[in-house]
Amino acid sequence: MCSPQQCTINGVVLHLKSFLSTDCCDTTDEYNSGAKCENTCKELGLKERDVLQKMAEITKEGFLLKQQLIEEAKKGREEKQGKVTDMQENKKQLDEKVEALRTVKETAEQPEKEAKERHLKAWEEQKAAIRLEKDKAKMAEAFLELDDNADGFVSVSELQSHAELDLDADGTLTETEVQGLMGGAAQVDTSTFESVWTNIKDKYHSEVSREEEPAPVETPPDEVKEPVVDNDSEPYPEDDISEEEEEDDDDEDDYHEDDDKVRVYITQKTGASINFSDLSFDFGPDAEFIYLYSQCYELTTSEYIYRLCPFNRVSQKPKYGGSETNLGTWGSWSGPENNKYLVMKYEHGTGCWQGPNRSTTVKLTCGKETVVTSTSEPSRCEYLMEFTTPAVCQEPANMDLSPHGHEEL
Repeated sequence: MCSPQQCTINGVVLHLKSFLSTDCCDTTDEYNSGAKCENTCKELGLKERDVLQKMAEITKEGFLLKQQLIEEAKKGREEKQGKVTDMQENKKQLDEKVEALRTVKETAEQPEKEAKERHLKAWEEQKAAIRLEKDKAKMAEAFLELDDNADGFVSVSELQSHAELDLDADGTLTETEVQGLMGGAAQVDTSTFESVWTNIKDKYHSEVSREEEPAPVETPPDEVKEPVVDNDSEPYPEDDISEEEEEDDDDEDDYHEDDDKVRVYITQKTGASINFSDLSFDFGPDAEFIYLYSQCYELTTSEYIYRLCPFNRVSQKPKYGGSETNLGTWGSWSGPENNKYLVMKYEHGTGCWQGPNRSTTVKLTCGKETVVTSTSEPSRCEYLMEFTTPAVCQEPANMDLSPHGHEEL
């Protein structure tokens, strides 16, 4: 495709000089004009042939480079695919190992779990027995205190002397209230006092303890009191664990070491999966664009440094310092239907002030080198970048441009 200004052949764009003007080089348009015009058709033909020859050379060399890229991509993808297959097999083995370790660990932990449950149950039963004995001792002490005449019975009148047992909090413990506490009985002995004790023990105050209770003494600010240990809150008796159970703990340490190995392997597998993420990109029919992956290319202008990282992002930053601006992240191939791989689209960049998010269109043309050739901003926040790469070079047409060929076009 040619215009008076430029030609595009096999993806190569060349700008043509003024010698490809619409004026006739043989002066036929100057007939009877009186003008003196030299016939330069041969010279112009040679110059145009040079242009086409240059285009053909670029196309040929670029296509050869493309073939090399395709071959390297094929080898690289086969190698990576082989590693993926190995990783999948290793993952299968890992899953089996994890499951085996889990089974062994659960089997090893079960006796320990059961032993701890037995210890805990016995400890709770022991604490309950201690509380019960304490309660019985307090009950016996209370019975002796309440039995003023020591006749072996606690009567209504004897219990009525303890005003703290007042049920309605009116300050008076009536005979009716006492009979209610005693279950309607006039008096109770030691065997039936247990039911009465259940009703009064939360409110009952021992006369002996009240008499022996010392007056409160002011504690100096810097004096630290010894903590009071409550038997009900005693710690779990770890020392009671048997030697056999301690051996189980040692075995469990071995299982933890295996767990650590498994975790390390999982980490390595995850990292490898990230390295193989490029297998999911569309790198062209023959993966000819894969060499661009994880690479970046820069173009420096008078004001900015533009950076293109194919399949990742486009950015710019001030040439003399300043923060980087995201001009778009990888979106998709956006070329024409006959070859979508001629245009890259990068979207969702940094938002413009009261405008859209920045985006960049990258046009790819055939070239021996991989380089950003130009950048522009045709519309506000919409950037255009020209990028040459051998990956878009097409197989050159069979053109006869030898000196013995036709001189005129």
